[in-house]
Amino acid sequence: MANDNAGRVVPIDTDLLEPVHDLQALQRERSMSDSLQRHLASALADTQASPLCVAFSGGPDSTALLHALAGMPEARKRGLRALHVDHAMNPQSGAWSAHCQRFCESVDVPCEVIRVQVPLDKGLGLEAAARHARYEAFESSLQPGEYLLLAHHRDDQAETVLMKLLRGAGPDSLGGMRTLRPFARGQLWRPLLALSRRQLRDYLDARQLPSIDDPSNGDTRFARNHLRHDILPRLERLWPQAVDSIVHSAALSRAAADALQQHWLAAYDTMHDAATHTIDASTWLALHPALREPLLDHWLHGLGLPAPTTAQRQQIEHQCGARAGQQPCVQWRGAELHIWRGRLWAQSPPRIVDSSWHATWHGELLALPDGGTLSLVDTKVRLTEPIQVRLRQGGERIKPAGDIYTRELRDLFQQAMIPPWRRFGVPLLYVGTEIVGVADRWLSERGKLIFEQAGTRAHWSPAR
Repeated sequence: MANDNAGRVVPIDTDLLEPVHDLQALQRERSMSDSLQRHLASALADTQASPLCVAFSGGPDSTALLHALAGMPEARKRGLRALHVDHAMNPQSGAWSAHCQRFCESVDVPCEVIRVQVPLDKGLGLEAAARHARYEAFESSLQPGEYLLLAHHRDDQAETVLMKLLRGAGPDSLGGMRTLRPFARGQLWRPLLALSRRQLRDYLDARQLPSIDDPSNGDTRFARNHLRHDILPRLERLWPQAVDSIVHSAALSRAAADALQQHWLAAYDTMHDAATHTIDASTWLALHPALREPLLDHWLHGLGLPAPTTAQRQQIEHQCGARAGQQPCVQWRGAELHIWRGRLWAQSPPRIVDSSWHATWHGELLALPDGGTLSLVDTKVRLTEPIQVRLRQGGERIKPAGDIYTRELRDLFQQAMIPPWRRFGVPLLYVGTEIVGVADRWLSERGKLIFEQAGTRAHWSPAR
């Protein structure tokens, strides 16, 4: 098998192959490629005997990783399997999935294929959106205690560090990719970070293994590809040890970041509110810059959001001093950060919502236009009478059950610490023209009776 110029996997006519005259050269090539198996054997011996799942794109790197593991009894004993994510972004993606399944069959490894839709409406670039969708698929498939193996290697690490450097990152990000870290219900493991791209290609060449060549990997309009194909080769022509030096600096940065972590983690516990997923602005701003930056990144990544650039960090710090009553918002691709009531709030860029949206609700799981959901706590029952669900227009009022006064929603929202930018996504429950409920927060006497008759309660899951 081989790849044509369009990235398709095609069979090789072995009759057309030139004979190998230099047997010693072939043996040397195979000996060099065996370094992969020796490395993996050592890595497996140093980790706990957890199940193994290879993130298998079908490209050269993951092909080498999966094939080498498939030939190792110690990996098979750990339930070796493969997971392929079809992004459905290339006309050849179906053929690539089929290739991955055939390859796995040839090495007798189970293969799961997950097809995803890459959302392009969340403010992320194409690369970041595809990565986000891919990791969501990994997370949903990973079993408890399972190791997800990625085929990132030494050259990938150098590219990652350069990317972070150009974004003005600090020690934690400049430490590059971690070999092992918690992920979903298991661990994410990159066992090949000490090996080069050349070593993996030697392994493929020595065994004439087929792999997929995704044409997008050569598109230098993408930042990483530009570094890989244009910038790094130039650096290596002038500084042959460029990759070694970058990786060494990454290791030093990682050591420094790990030493700082114990200090900012302790500070994080004092300023983070688990109920609102916010952090105290003044306490954060008072930290030393060496602690402030990784703490902010840790908080954002915990919310599934990307970190800001240096300029955006400076803007956040400046806006922390805004006057009372102001509602600063700092935005960057894939995230926005609000400063409200002395706390930092962060979320994905909100969807554009039609305020005239409405739906008739009987208690089933209802998708709200901002990405949230409305349901009943007991999903097996239905309401005795249907409710109209609408969005806020402004000026609405409700008399909560047991309260002698009719309240404006604005006042209730302020008391409940619901930020202004989230209020127009809160579902309002109507019977006719009367508001009988505000999400799962407040019910009128009539609304209370409706849910008591059904023997359940409403449950609102706000958009994250």
